[in-house]
This record gives sequence, structure tokens and C-alpha cells, in this order.
Amino acid sequence: MASETFVSAMMLITGVVAASILIVAVLPMIWGMVGTFSSASAATDRSMRTDFKIVTTYAKYTAVGLPPPQSGAAATVWMKNVGTSRIGYKEIDAADVYFGRSDNFGRGTLMSPNYSALDKSSTTAIRWNFFIRETTGVGTAGTWEPGETLEVNAFFPYSSSLIGQPMYFQLTLPSGVSRSSEFTSS
Repeated sequence: MASETFVSAMMLITGVVAASILIVAVLPMIWGMVGTFSSASAATDRSMRTDFKIVTTYAKYTAVGLPPPQSGAAATVWMKNVGTSRIGYKEIDAADVYFGRSDNFGRGTLMSPNYSALDKSSTTAIRWNFFIRETTGVGTAGTWEPGETLEVNAFFPYSSSLIGQPMYFQLTLPSGVSRSSEFTSS
């Protein structure tokens, strides 16, 4: 009888120790996975709410016969905010724009403040600017509201004709949301 009590007590102690080890070893891993899933879910949610699509593009070879940096491709790309969140000017200012021939493109420099004509004589670098072309009548100034169109103008200096050449354009927001398009210069 005493041996049965001793065996039961040892089994109970072993069970408690095993449960403690399990809790100490497994619980932190579970909490770590919960944190990882929460972070991934939040990032996915932010990306889904911050969404835009390229509506149309236009590129034209300019200043035929002029030496660089006056000659090159001037492109206009219109994008629609199809997400559910506003995108602020600061995010657009911090965006990366890549533009140029499909086999020879580079990262552009934002021309600030934004003005309607890109100065084609100031530098040989790829340059870009942007404008929000319509307002929805809601929200605050300085944001790209859902449903509004963003116009991006870019200039790629190039010494020979780009007529009929495939051009590449990509806009990447600081959040990592990115859209690109290939089109032909006329």
C-alpha cells in the first residue's frame, strides 16, 4: 500500500515537472509565433489598404537633334489610388521612381518643388515630379485620396532617338507597394 502511494506521488511530481518544462519551453515559442503572425498580418493589411494601379502611360521623344541633356524621353504616367487609405505627399516624395529604356533605366531624382515643366537643361540625371490631378472633395490637402489620380512626369536624357523604343517605368512607395509598366516611346 505504501509503495502504491509512493508510486502515485512520484507520477504526480513527474507530471507537474513535465508540465512546467512544457510551459517554459513551448509558451515563448507560441507567443513569438503570435507576434510574427500579427506583424505579417498588419503589414499585409497596410499593403492592401495602400494600393494603386497604373491607368495609362505616354512617352514622347523630345528635342530631336539637340545634344544631351536636352534630348530624351518625357513620360507621363497616370495612376489611380485604388486602396482604402490616403497616401501623403511625404510618402510620394520619398517614393522611388525608375524610368528609362527597358534595357537602360535608372532611379530618378524628385524635382522639388513640383512644377509643371521638368527642366531638361539642368542635368543629365533622370528627373521626375508629380501632381494630384483631381480632388474628391473629402479628406485633407496634401494627400492622395482613394479614387484620385496621381500624374507623374519623368524625363530620361538620351542622346539618340528613342522613338519606338520600349520604355520602363516603376513607382515604389516607402511601404514597399510597387507598380511598373513597359510602353513604347513615340
